[in-house]
Amino acid sequence: MVNEQRGEVGRFRTEGSRPRIPANRFGLDYRLEAGAMGRPPCPILDVHAHVNGARAGLIYREVAEAFGVRRVWTQVPLPSAPTMRATLGDFAKFIAFPNFRSEDRERSFREGFLDDIRAFHDEFGAKIVKFWNAPRLRDFFPGAAGKDITELDGVWRVRQAELAQRLGMMFMVHVADPDTWFATKYSNAGVYGAKRDHYRGLEVMMARFPGPWLLAHMGGWAEDLDFLDGLLERHANAYLDTSATKWVVRELSAHAPERVVRFFTRWRGRILFGSDIVTTEEHLAPKQPPKPGERAHPMADLASNPEEAAELYASRYFALRTMFETDY
Repeated sequence: MVNEQRGEVGRFRTEGSRPRIPANRFGLDYRLEAGAMGRPPCPILDVHAHVNGARAGLIYREVAEAFGVRRVWTQVPLPSAPTMRATLGDFAKFIAFPNFRSEDRERSFREGFLDDIRAFHDEFGAKIVKFWNAPRLRDFFPGAAGKDITELDGVWRVRQAELAQRLGMMFMVHVADPDTWFATKYSNAGVYGAKRDHYRGLEVMMARFPGPWLLAHMGGWAEDLDFLDGLLERHANAYLDTSATKWVVRELSAHAPERVVRFFTRWRGRILFGSDIVTTEEHLAPKQPPKPGERAHPMADLASNPEEAAELYASRYFALRTMFETDY
């Protein structure tokens, strides 16, 4: 229901008094909105986030707890894991994740990732390994020489999966990207292939390695629930998460509500909550050039002070809970 005079849709105001910024298009006070939402129907376990940075991590935890999150699984480079364990304690669990910011990505995504998988498992109790195989990986490792890592069933991915399986770990994978990106930034099919091509290696790996596979970002294809139905039918070890909030909220909202409800009802127990919230100390101050030998964080410019960081993180939980729990 819409109350135009009060600027309300469903159960929240659409015209708040706070400044309107990209992370807060309605100008809402997210702390008040979290309180108004009340407890979620069940405790929220966020299986997909990238919580990094001691101060940013504390800001994130305050936001997460306000929205009913009880635990988060975070993906950070191995050198950052001790800081995040000290900052978040038992609130956070770790996912073995490659070091994107390494100066030597050739190693960090291949043999170096084997070392990191072992360390994440042995030192930080990680039970999940993340394979990031977005089409953009082909920009890092171009051409035929990169196929040992850019193809999900490539030589190095198989070695990494074999190690994870020996350690009793499950798998998380980023496959494909939004349809809109394939129509624009990935329009060169000679480099990036067609979207459907990215699922060939995934299906090979899910058949070869029988452990659970958590397919991030609604399996990379929130736009096509029929395709996801087929994927889940063919592979009993496939699961989805709802991370990549902006993408997933946009595309799930484009479907008829009854279609989404039917999909989530059918696959109850195989769809997990995820946000893909990214936190970094670089959100807490105006953007600066990276130090010598460091890579700039690709999302550093999304916030420039602690208040903006809190709004950025809150916006993701607010959007997901609003979509799932209200009629907006």
